[in-house]
Amino acid sequence: MIPVTLKHLRYFEALARHAHFGRAAESCAISQPALSFQIKELEEILGAPLVERGARQIRLTGLGEALAKRARLILRSVDELGDLARAAHGPLSGRLRIGVIPTIAPYLLPDLIRQLGAQYPDLDIRPREAITQTLIASLNEGRMDIAVVALPVSEASLHEEPLFDEEFALVRPRADADKPVPSREGLLEMRLLLLEEGHCFRDQALSFCKTSRLGAQDLMEGSSLSTLVQMVGAGIGITLIPEMAVRTEMRAADVSVARLPAPRPKRTIGLVWRKSSPMAPQYAEIAHHLRQQFDALKVGWRAD
Repeated sequence: MIPVTLKHLRYFEALARHAHFGRAAESCAISQPALSFQIKELEEILGAPLVERGARQIRLTGLGEALAKRARLILRSVDELGDLARAAHGPLSGRLRIGVIPTIAPYLLPDLIRQLGAQYPDLDIRPREAITQTLIASLNEGRMDIAVVALPVSEASLHEEPLFDEEFALVRPRADADKPVPSREGLLEMRLLLLEEGHCFRDQALSFCKTSRLGAQDLMEGSSLSTLVQMVGAGIGITLIPEMAVRTEMRAADVSVARLPAPRPKRTIGLVWRKSSPMAPQYAEIAHHLRQQFDALKVGWRAD
């Protein structure tokens, strides 16, 4: 009898995650027929179907759902065996899968990669941009090693290490540059542009502005901070962006930027990883190094 292999489990886990043979095959860097063959072989080994095959997507059977959960645990444990060996060798080296949320990635990721590359030349850094919920799931499933996110994430399985705090800046049309900066209450009377659902920065802005008092017609959404700033430049409304985005976004749109009156809204940026990871001491070392480097970078972010 052919035994169940890690290859079977990796391919099946990818299929369960993407619910699509083509996307799963692409994520595994193999052809779709090759993936289909491995899944079919796994079903024959287990003696029962794992997926219901549809025209556009697949659905897991009861056995498939149970196997997907078990496969993720097994694959994460196997990856942690490799981490255990790496941890025993001393200096940080090898693959580092790092996630970054979209309101950080365009502004911080280049500096992040340069700093890590200079400090740890033997690292193979593999970045991925995704919203917080996706990164947390990837961390818990062992498909991500560390992530740079806004804290807190309040996930019992993850360790949170604060790196720095940053304030939010107010973005208005250029014509409003000489007008008094509105108070938080004043923002409630203006058309506020926010990121789409799923972005933690949206929730932070809503919390500060108390936008539950705004009608739907006064609240508009964009897919990225760049889109929001461009909409402000077109005279559609106002928005809030993090300090790290100011320098980049000011170059690309006809807008003005100002600091809000105290108490100013802010967020805490941090590094998170699984508490169970054998690499936890090395990740804490990375956090310490980044904390020192980011203190210097923040000088150029101020919107004064």
